[in-house]
Amino acid sequence: MTRIVAVAGARPNYMKIKPVMDSLERRGAEVILVHTGQHYDESMNDVFFRDLGIRPPDRYLGAGSGSHAQQTGRVMAAFEPLVDELAPDAVVVVGDINSTLACALVTAKAGPLLAHVEAGLRSRDWSMPEEVNRVATDRLSDYLLAPSPDAAVNLRAEGYREDQIHVVGNVMIDTLLANLDRARESDVLDRYGLTRGGYGLVTLHRPANVDDPGALRGLLKALGEIADRCPLLLPVHPRAAERLAELGVPDGIRLVPAAGYLDFIALQDAARVVLTDSGGIQEETTALGVPCVTLRENTERPITVEEGTNVLAGTDPERITATVHRVLDDPPAPRCPELWDGRASERIAAVLLDGPPAHTRPRPTDLVPRGAATEQQHVL
Repeated sequence: MTRIVAVAGARPNYMKIKPVMDSLERRGAEVILVHTGQHYDESMNDVFFRDLGIRPPDRYLGAGSGSHAQQTGRVMAAFEPLVDELAPDAVVVVGDINSTLACALVTAKAGPLLAHVEAGLRSRDWSMPEEVNRVATDRLSDYLLAPSPDAAVNLRAEGYREDQIHVVGNVMIDTLLANLDRARESDVLDRYGLTRGGYGLVTLHRPANVDDPGALRGLLKALGEIADRCPLLLPVHPRAAERLAELGVPDGIRLVPAAGYLDFIALQDAARVVLTDSGGIQEETTALGVPCVTLRENTERPITVEEGTNVLAGTDPERITATVHRVLDDPPAPRCPELWDGRASERIAAVLLDGPPAHTRPRPTDLVPRGAATEQQHVL
């Protein structure tokens, strides 16, 4: 029996790892779920496990919070002896958090095959820690499991071999489609006195947006002007809670506690518009056909702009306000990328269980040299 370690560490991981685990187990693999503990409080962890029906982790590493280096180091130190003990055939990491990179580094040195779900996503913004994590993880991986063709184009431009790259679709959408009916049964709209299409939904958590008081103040100013036309609901991410309390929010913006998975999907599904700095929400709104305005200067998910309902607004308050008014006046037509069909995890399981690549992870000579990287390439 093939033994596979599946790693999750924070809320963005849970929706991605659950369908992959299910598909691997249906095909007879032994799957060991390792939770690194990067997210550990109720609002960011337990409620998602309940909503998604994820079984309790087989192993819990208890990494906790801290600086990037501290968190990554603690995960590595805890994961290394576990890999030695379990001796898996492969390790599956998802997304781009610190736990993803930490477990990828340990796996690459320990010897099991490494699979990266969501490989090839690029924002080309090196100020984002997630960009460093995803590029480094791809470089270490044997299986590059890309969610869309544009991600595969990025990988080819960086010199990866064709036998490593697999366009499998988007596992976030597997989870969304599997739970959409349950989400629509949620009473969250009644609890907050909302009506379908009668509000906008906002999320803020990126360090560049919430850790800088000046940047956050500008965003709140724009949101206040938008709220004059469309009332806004803002579930508060723990990262932003203290800053929002310090600055206060304009009239028309209602702060509520962070929502669980089912409630949040219901809120997205019924919103007139979603304003966010989250990558995953850009994908979910595209699948739901809900207009999305992204409060960032770039996105690692450009397919949501090219083939979805997402509009990139940047962080300038006047530009954000103008963009949202334009979207409210003329919403983008619903479109969904190919292979975002709820079966990405089945394709991933087929790749992992039907045999390893022709040879294992790339050696430096397999890739273009660092100096050959162009503006469109990221090569370590």
